[in-house]
Amino acid sequence: MSPPETPPSAVDWALAERVAVRIGGRAPFSGAHHLDGLTAEFDEHTALAEGLVAETTGLRSLHGEARARVVGRSDWIRANLASLQRLLRPLFEKMAERPATAFTPLAAAAAGTELGAVLGWMSTRVLGQYDLLVLEDEAAEDQDLVYYVGPNLVALERRYAFDPRHFHLWLALHEVTHRAQFTGVAWMREHYLGLVASLLEDAEPEQVNILESLRELAARRRSGTDRADGGVMGMVATPRQQEVLDNIASLMSLLEGHGDVTMDRAGRGIVVGADRFARVLRDRRRSATGVARIFQKIVGLEAKLAQYARGEAFIG
Repeated sequence: MSPPETPPSAVDWALAERVAVRIGGRAPFSGAHHLDGLTAEFDEHTALAEGLVAETTGLRSLHGEARARVVGRSDWIRANLASLQRLLRPLFEKMAERPATAFTPLAAAAAGTELGAVLGWMSTRVLGQYDLLVLEDEAAEDQDLVYYVGPNLVALERRYAFDPRHFHLWLALHEVTHRAQFTGVAWMREHYLGLVASLLEDAEPEQVNILESLRELAARRRSGTDRADGGVMGMVATPRQQEVLDNIASLMSLLEGHGDVTMDRAGRGIVVGADRFARVLRDRRRSATGVARIFQKIVGLEAKLAQYARGEAFIG
């Protein structure tokens, strides 16, 4: 799938991909042979999980059966770069209309490096993801997918001696719940994407200075004055955009909490070891130190973890 065309001066996407793939490739189990057998297994688990989620919640997708795709870190990176390009297209088009605000090649390279570093790090952590962005002008087979990042699954289950089949079904329950939320509730996808579109429509090219925002975030971290509640986005947001960000955060808190509660209820009596899986992943999220902790602050993940907990408490 070829990503959509964007103004060449916006971000050096090729550099972002190279940086991200290089970082992701340093993590263990990057070889393709580690994915052997996982595709058929996740096809089975995803179908089973979809039925269990429907029985538990009453939510059934209005867009047909869920489709699983097991990927390596590099493929996950490329899929997310393509999604980002589609998502940010309105902002890039606005930039193209204002030559005075166009990025220089050096700035585009810097933005590509920063983006690549974040995606590369995330590619070593993410286990599964539902890609909810659907566009009519993109290939249908590359959209509305439930992704599973095989190398990270293998690394985690070997480190903690998880039973792979139960762990994989447990993960599938979570990701399929997200798909049911966005495709089983007729207005949910459009509502969420509408919030994101509103955020981008209000953005002015002059605001988009990621490097300066990173410097300010680092300075606040050193001085102890950063709140870690919005990452870089929170640093560049106008009051109106901050309101939209708060709405997005509230919605995601609710959906993540609902997802956690649903996977527990749907897997009860079926998934062996679910409590341990959940405990290990909670500890994994919270125990980040050093560079990992800095990255969590940059992308706002610390606040996100707190939102997950609040959402689960509300749903429960």
